[in-house]
Amino acid sequence: MITIDQLKAVEERGGALRRYLDLDHKKIELEEIEMRTQAPDFWNDAKTAEKVMKQVRELKGWIEGCEEVCRSIDDLNVLYEFAKEGEATEEEVDTHYAETLSLVENLELKNMLQGEADEMSCVLKINSGAGGTESQDWASMLMRMYIRWAENNHYKCSVSTLQDGDEAGIKTVTLQIEGDFAYGYLKGENGVHRLVRVSPFNAQGKRMTSFASVFVTPLVDDTIEISINQADISWDTFRSGGAGGQNVNKVESGVRLRYQYKDPYTGEEEEILIENTETRDQPKNKENALRQLRSILYDKELQHRMAEQAKVEANKKKIEWGSQIRSYVFDDRRVKDHRTNYQTSDVGGVMDGKIDEFIKAYLMEFGGTE
Repeated sequence: MITIDQLKAVEERGGALRRYLDLDHKKIELEEIEMRTQAPDFWNDAKTAEKVMKQVRELKGWIEGCEEVCRSIDDLNVLYEFAKEGEATEEEVDTHYAETLSLVENLELKNMLQGEADEMSCVLKINSGAGGTESQDWASMLMRMYIRWAENNHYKCSVSTLQDGDEAGIKTVTLQIEGDFAYGYLKGENGVHRLVRVSPFNAQGKRMTSFASVFVTPLVDDTIEISINQADISWDTFRSGGAGGQNVNKVESGVRLRYQYKDPYTGEEEEILIENTETRDQPKNKENALRQLRSILYDKELQHRMAEQAKVEANKKKIEWGSQIRSYVFDDRRVKDHRTNYQTSDVGGVMDGKIDEFIKAYLMEFGGTE
């Protein structure tokens, strides 16, 4: 059975969360906002109303999460006393302790997601590295891993663009993962992912190393003010590839957006290229491409702010976006994150989207320093 020290430790963590989250203040704030929603003209401005309703949902989420932790800790104390008197089993106490600890850790993890963009949906892009078919196959495996993660966590996931590999796998794919805190949870996936395995594409059965890069940016909605110079946008249309449908390869529903971007801080210029073939409806594809452009521009501004903050707080540990972050060694049955040193032997589970422990380890170590 758990010790009294373990019980006190989980109580202290729960109390610290309640104080830090200022639960009483959040309840007062929720009451005030809910009173505003009862005004007769509340829904006259739908965009403003939706912002307010989003605030309501967020506050309720924090309040309910914190109250659930407090209830679970109270129940654990009662169960612990019952066990000492022989009215509950040690197994019951240990089981409830594990459930309580999980609730505390999940709320602590969510508390790490306080960044400006953390609560947003995200765009996740995967590019295969050098190495031909092997790397392209690895990129497709990562695509499946993130799609499964999204499904497991009840996020909506759609493929914006997909370029198939020459023989197998994919060269590149862009996923839209929509839902609260999708960007906050996945931002730590930015970087190079390394695969080591005996390649099925190598006739000699040699062990090979492959790389694929992952880029995650927040998916900006219409409530974020992003300045886009329409004169710097140009459009191309093309025929969408793929199987099925009479319109495939006949109607130019695919769109290609080119934006001539000039960095307002450095003056450097670059062309941002976005392709979207998500639907067979060209106007919808244009809308999705513009949304991704806003996301990229927002991310550039966010990166600038992070860089400026890093200069001021130089003592904080720096995470290099784009560096090698994780190795997946199939033969040794090991997946290891090089930033946190968290590792698991459940390679199959990881490739099926079970990456929450990697996400948790990253956020608990670095989430509060970004």
